[in-house]
Amino acid sequence: MSINHSFGLPLKMNFAEFVYYNGVFLPHEIDKIISLWDDDKTIKATLGGDEKEYDDELRQSSVMFLDDSQEMQWIYEKLKMIAISANQERYWFDLLGFHQELQLTRYSEGDFFDWHLDFGAAEISARKLSVTVQLSDPDEYEGGDLEFMINHKTVKAPREKGTIVVFPSFIMHRVTPITKGTRQSIVGWVSGPPYR
Repeated sequence: MSINHSFGLPLKMNFAEFVYYNGVFLPHEIDKIISLWDDDKTIKATLGGDEKEYDDELRQSSVMFLDDSQEMQWIYEKLKMIAISANQERYWFDLLGFHQELQLTRYSEGDFFDWHLDFGAAEISARKLSVTVQLSDPDEYEGGDLEFMINHKTVKAPREKGTIVVFPSFIMHRVTPITKGTRQSIVGWVSGPPYR
């Protein structure tokens, strides 16, 4: 499915592992996003965008897709502007926009997503930037850290509620197992033409 948020920027080199932003979503907006969760629209998380590909040894969580409806436009617009800003500040990838729906993700006790890339074969091969929004207060859960593998070192992303983390989709990362409580987030991917 193609999402109609398009933007283009020239390709240039200026690289950093990840960038993050605070204060983009106000507390009442975060509450509004969390309230969108609907158990009837929730599915078990899959791999690589393939609805039939499950691997419980790699990923366990629940997701709900946020469609590109008028009701959700404000979320897409805010994340679009953050992606443009991050790209201009650090990456200068050639981007086209969100070509897959955003995911509202929930990690409950025992859930995790082991080391992986967001970039790969088939429909995920066009992903250039990954975007995640921390919706839960860090005191509401234990474990559930977003971590990156940078030069054989594990680096943790900030956990503050409302933090938006942007990183190249080919960076190795994981969400550590939840040992208590629930962690909710938005995840999305900005796509672009193939690297060359």
